[in-house]
Amino acid sequence: MKKFYVTTPIYYINSEPHIGSAYSTIIADVIARYRRLSGYEVFFLTGTDEHGQKVLNEALARNINTQEYCNMMADKFRKLWKELELTNNGFVRTTDENHMRTVQEFVSRLKQNGDIYKGRYEGWYCIPDETFWNEEDLKEGKTCPECGREVKWVSEENYFFRLSKYNDPLLKLYKENPEFVQPDFRRNEMLRILESGLKDLSITRTSFNWGVQMPDDPEHVIYVWVDALINYLSAIGFPNDNETFERFWPADVHLIGKEINRFHSIIWPAMLISAGIPLPKQIYAHGWLTVNGQKISKSLGNAVSPMAFVNIYGNDSLRYYLLRDIQFGRDGDFSEDNLIGRINADLANDLGNLLHRTVVMIQKFNKGRVPEMGIEDPIDDTLRELAERTFSTYTESMDQLKFTQALEGIWELIRFGNKYIDLTEPWKLGKNVENKERLDSVLHNLVRVLKNVSLMIEPVMFKTAGEIRKRLALDEKMTLKDLNWADLPAGSEVRHGEPIFPRIDTEKHRKVTEVENEHKLTEAKDNVLISIDDFSKVELRVASVVDAEIVPKSRKLLRLQLDLGEFGRRQVVAGIAQFYSPDELIGMKIVVVANLQPAKLMGIESNGMILAAKIGDSLSLLTVHKDLLPGAKVS
Repeated sequence: MKKFYVTTPIYYINSEPHIGSAYSTIIADVIARYRRLSGYEVFFLTGTDEHGQKVLNEALARNINTQEYCNMMADKFRKLWKELELTNNGFVRTTDENHMRTVQEFVSRLKQNGDIYKGRYEGWYCIPDETFWNEEDLKEGKTCPECGREVKWVSEENYFFRLSKYNDPLLKLYKENPEFVQPDFRRNEMLRILESGLKDLSITRTSFNWGVQMPDDPEHVIYVWVDALINYLSAIGFPNDNETFERFWPADVHLIGKEINRFHSIIWPAMLISAGIPLPKQIYAHGWLTVNGQKISKSLGNAVSPMAFVNIYGNDSLRYYLLRDIQFGRDGDFSEDNLIGRINADLANDLGNLLHRTVVMIQKFNKGRVPEMGIEDPIDDTLRELAERTFSTYTESMDQLKFTQALEGIWELIRFGNKYIDLTEPWKLGKNVENKERLDSVLHNLVRVLKNVSLMIEPVMFKTAGEIRKRLALDEKMTLKDLNWADLPAGSEVRHGEPIFPRIDTEKHRKVTEVENEHKLTEAKDNVLISIDDFSKVELRVASVVDAEIVPKSRKLLRLQLDLGEFGRRQVVAGIAQFYSPDELIGMKIVVVANLQPAKLMGIESNGMILAAKIGDSLSLLTVHKDLLPGAKVS
C-alpha cells in the first residue's frame, strides 16, 4: 500500500488554541482524509511545543509548576482536536521522554559529523518568537521583524551548528527541486536568504534550564527550535523503530505557517543533511489567518475557540468555509458574516436544495426507489461531460493542495445539477406515463451527480458526505475508485429528512462573536465585584525580607527568606530580579499572600506570593508606611 506522511507545526503552548491554530490542523485532516480515500496508508501528525523561555515565563507568571502547565495546555489541544473530529494518528509532545532522547541522539549525530562547536553568542533575541536576529534584520527601535516586539541583547556561551557549511548544498537543492518549498513566492523568499549567505546558528542556551539537555554538557539546553523540528522524526520511531520510520519517512508534506518558514525550509534540511537523513518531499508555508481584518489576539477579544462556531454552525460548515473562502498559501480573513453567507448560498441553496429536490422527486415519481437509466437526451451528455471534467480537475487540485479550486469545481457541478432539473422539467415529464423512461434517466443522473459530489466533498465535509449517501441508499464506504459516471444499482429506497443545511435568518440570528462578547462582559463584571467573604479568604501579612539571592540559571527569579513574626519563616520565589537587587531587598517590609498553596519554580518550593504593582516596564513592591511588626495582618 502507498504511504503518505503529513504533519502540522507543533503548537507553542503559551496560549490557548483558537481558530488560527486550528486552521493548519484542519487542512492536514483534509489532506489525510483525501489520501486515505485514495487508497494510501496515512500518518497524520500534530502535537505541542513545550520547551523554551516563553513557556517557562508563562508558567512563572501563573505561579504553577512548568510541567503541570505543559500538561494542562497540551490537554486543551488534544481535547479540541478530538472535538473537531480530526483523524491524527500521532500527537507528539516535546516533553515526552522518547522525544527528548531522540533530540539528544540527533544532536549527537551532528556533533559526530563535526557540525557542532562551542563558542560565544552575542546578539539580539526575541523571547516571544524564541528567535535570534542579526542587527541588520531588526526593525526600528530594536524590534523583532516578525512580531514587532522588543528584542533583548544576549551574551552567553553557546554551542553552534555549522549552518553556513550547507549554504551551497541548499542552493543546489532549491534550484534542482523547485517544488521543495511552496507556494513559489515563499520559496523565493527563502532563496533570497540563501543567496545572501547563511551564518552559523546558536543551538543552546544557558540562561534557563527548561529544555532538553545538551549531550555530555547538561549546563546547556538545546535551542527550542532545534528541539521542536526533530518531532517529525521522533513521532515515527527514529532512531529505534526502524520499521515505522522507514515506512513513513521522508514526510510527504510539512504544513507550516509562513512565520516559521526559515526554520523548516533552511535550518531543518541543513540539519537533516548533516545527520545523513533524507529530506522531506515538500514544505508548504501558508499565510496568516486574521479575524475580521484583525490579528488574532486575546486582548482584542477575537481569539475564539473553533468549537464556538462548530456548536452553532456545524463542523462541516466551518471546514467548508475555511477551505472555500481562504486561498491556501495566502493570508486569509475569517469573517462570520461570510461563513453565514456560504452556508445560505452554497450549502443550503445549492447542495441542500439539490439533494432535497432529488429525493422528493424520486419519492413522488418512482415510489421512492432509484430508477434505472432509460431514454437519454443531449443535455445528459452535457451533464456527463461536466462531471467527468470535474473529476479530473478535482484530483489534480487536491493533489496540489488547491482546495479552493477543487471546491469551486464541485460547486459548478452542483449548480448545474440544479439547472439540469430546471431544463429537463421532471414535474412535467411525470404527468405523462409515456415520458416515464425519460424521467427515470433524469432522476438516475441526479443520483449520479450526488453520489460523486459526496465522494469529492468527503475529505472536507465527511458528515455531509455520509448523510447524502445514506439518504440515497448508496454504499457509505466508497473510495475515490468509485468516482465515475457509471450506472448505479437501481431499486434502492431513498430516505427523506430535514434539510441538511437549514437557512440562517440573518435578521434574527445571534452571531457567535456577539454571544462571546456578552459572555466576556458578564465574566468581567463577575470578576470585578466580589463579596467580603471572598476577600476574607485571602490572608495578607507583613513580612520582613531576611535574605535574598538570585536563583541560579535564572535571569528573573530571586529566592527570598521572609520573617512573618509569630507565623514563622517562609521561602518565596519571585520574578523580580530585573527590578530589585538582593541587597536592596534585605530589611524591606513587604506584603505577602500567606495562605497560598505552595508551588515549585525551577525546582525551588515557594510558600506564598509577594504583592507588587506594575505598569509597562516599571514594577514596585507593596511596602508598609509605618514600622509594623512582621506578621501583622493586612485587611
